[in-house]
Amino acid sequence: MKLSDFKFNLPKTHIAKYPVSPRDKAKLMVLDRETQEIENKVFTDIVNYMEKGDVLVVNETRVFQARLYGKKEKTNAKIEVFLLRELNAEECIWDVIVDPARKVRIGNKIYFNDKLWCEVIDNTTSRGRTVRFNQPGNVYKAVEKIGLTPLPPYIKREPEQEDKENYQTVYARVDGAVAAPTAGLHFTQKLLQKIEKKGVTIVPILLHIGQGTFRAVEVEDLTKHKMDSEYYEISAKAAELINKAKHSRHKVFVVGTSTCRALETSVTADGFSKQNRGWTDKFIYPFYDFKITDRLITNFHQPESTLIMLASAFAGHDFLMKAYKKALKEHYRFLSYGDAMLIK
Repeated sequence: MKLSDFKFNLPKTHIAKYPVSPRDKAKLMVLDRETQEIENKVFTDIVNYMEKGDVLVVNETRVFQARLYGKKEKTNAKIEVFLLRELNAEECIWDVIVDPARKVRIGNKIYFNDKLWCEVIDNTTSRGRTVRFNQPGNVYKAVEKIGLTPLPPYIKREPEQEDKENYQTVYARVDGAVAAPTAGLHFTQKLLQKIEKKGVTIVPILLHIGQGTFRAVEVEDLTKHKMDSEYYEISAKAAELINKAKHSRHKVFVVGTSTCRALETSVTADGFSKQNRGWTDKFIYPFYDFKITDRLITNFHQPESTLIMLASAFAGHDFLMKAYKKALKEHYRFLSYGDAMLIK
């Protein structure tokens, strides 16, 4: 498959700027791979497709307030600092992106308030820098009050106070993501309780989503594309629950492409997930043979993105593009704050 196979016209009017409320009342398009039928539902209907003994695997990464605005020492020039990832917790060293980059050199200090500042200690890319914060301990906590929600670049508005809650899953627990695992945004505590009451086990794993999720694929030959590495963890308990479901022929429902990539990274020789942690740059595109994922819950993605390629690998390319055509015609809402899809 080529990059151009995933090209389609996505009108700006179809890109959701805000989520629906309550979040579990988003539309749900259900794709049946066996019958090739497509149904229109509401997200709360998802429980009807689950059975006792199934597992629902979620990504409990938490989006932190990664966008900071500060002033450069001496000149007071306004600088945006976008936090990407923590490199060394003890020494408070981070990878960041700065704007305007031409004004930020090694040795410069950027002040965010009277308590928090950082010093540039290295250049990484044209806009990338490595910085050391003065804040001993938890930088995540320090930026929580002064930072802004890192909304995706295609949401053309400034972050608002409500985004701190809206752009976060209800089960988010571990700081580290600069983008939300958006398929999970549709779940409410009430819906999760309903799912558990049915006898479905909710299994948390972790993958910290980086800004690379928005990076464009620039090669027509997909085999030449390289994903950014992202940190993930699958506990022994999570692996045990997933393996139990697989062995007993129950279904593994996977919430989102990030969760899917972490699980498929951790496959063993016999096809089952194992306790694992580390960094993954796994790129899933047609025709990938899924080992763990039985059902995929995902959103409607950008044209030519790695996310639509993963969904296409799972659903089948022609079937998925047929569903996208239907979604556009029937005014489904696309991207992070948009509607959802269940591929079964």
